[in-house]
Amino acid sequence: MSSGEEDRRSGRGVARGAWARSARLLQLPLGAAARTTSGLGRRLTGQSAEQVSTRSRELAAQQLFTVLGELKGGAMKFGQLLSVYEAMLPEEIAAPYREHLRRLQDSAPPMPAARVHAVLAKELGPDWRSMFSRFDDRPVAAASLGQVHRAAWAGNGAEVAVKVQYPGADEALRSDLKQLRRLGHLVEPFAGAIDMGPLIDELTARVSEELDYRIEAANQQQAAESFAGDAEFCVPEVLTHTPRVMVSDWVEGPALGSAAALPPEERNAWGLRYARFLFAGPSRAGMLHADPHPGNFKVTDDGRLGVVDFGLVSRMPDGLPPAIGRLLSLALGDDARTVADGLRTEGFVDDSVDAQTLLDFLSPFVEPARHQSFHFDRAWLRGEYERVRAVSGRRDIGSQINLPPEYLLVHRVWMGGIAVLAQLDVHADFGDVLTEFLPGYQPAG
Repeated sequence: MSSGEEDRRSGRGVARGAWARSARLLQLPLGAAARTTSGLGRRLTGQSAEQVSTRSRELAAQQLFTVLGELKGGAMKFGQLLSVYEAMLPEEIAAPYREHLRRLQDSAPPMPAARVHAVLAKELGPDWRSMFSRFDDRPVAAASLGQVHRAAWAGNGAEVAVKVQYPGADEALRSDLKQLRRLGHLVEPFAGAIDMGPLIDELTARVSEELDYRIEAANQQQAAESFAGDAEFCVPEVLTHTPRVMVSDWVEGPALGSAAALPPEERNAWGLRYARFLFAGPSRAGMLHADPHPGNFKVTDDGRLGVVDFGLVSRMPDGLPPAIGRLLSLALGDDARTVADGLRTEGFVDDSVDAQTLLDFLSPFVEPARHQSFHFDRAWLRGEYERVRAVSGRRDIGSQINLPPEYLLVHRVWMGGIAVLAQLDVHADFGDVLTEFLPGYQPAG
């Protein structure tokens, strides 16, 4: 077969794969429509509207997990984003999706063992098994681009995590993000009308970094060295890596989400460690961990917060931009005009923005800083979300804020971190975190 014919066949295969993935993604909005029609029929046969609505949401939640989990790639990553932000949604919308979306944080239908072995042989060589004294074929976690296996490192027998990228993950990720962007208006009902466009655009812009495990390995090793011996945080060291396989020290412990079931004192302590790490990263390691969902953080027996998955980071060799702290300090003074002037000076807004509407829009970021100790819970976050939606809808304020590229991931992490703290129902001294780690910040009073 000629090289030209091979290229043509390969191209047809990729195209067929893209069409198949698009068809699965279309099952989400089309499946919702089918359930609505079916629900009408059940109501005609005697079931109440509430019974039908509850059952429809349960079925939709199960379908969401199944489709996004099996497709993996950008589809699963999209689902993981939703799992962080579900705390903002009304309970009647969020409840059926919560558990299924949470499962996407660290689990999904696994890749067959034979395919895992094929990837390892290609990346580490045909004698890859000699690198391990034990390799568990059953994955312990599955992410959007790959899955993690537990193994024992040959020689010293130390427990290690082997992260293996799914074959074709690069093509799948780009295809999914392209399709999700087109279907954004249909998918938004799953997110309570959150605007998915900017989130998908951001994922698309950073896709190449997450696909190359050499970049992730460098990020993780830099963080591991920066936090070596730390009393609060544990970042596993990288032992070896290729573009599609990474082996690092094992971190034992359940995901941070499990802390929600702990007594308040313990839950608050873990939530505070989580917030402290997100803010400490830029000053300690010169990078911001930009994937804040709880599946990337582990509750360890020794009391340290284990941190994994450094595929998406924002490099900040000089720490967080001081402008963030200065602007937050201004907002605490409730002088809307001064805040608008400060944002205009930094290039975030122009003269057309309404100052008071802008200050109201920033409330979810400002309110926790008003108090030395703040209680993050779902009720507060939902109230803020509804108020911000009302403000944004009235003035279209969101489209008037132009975040420079270096601030996009800061915004995502800050908002995502707040959502996770609300999911955990954390009451902690958030003000101390800002004072210690946010340059330019001056607490009120």
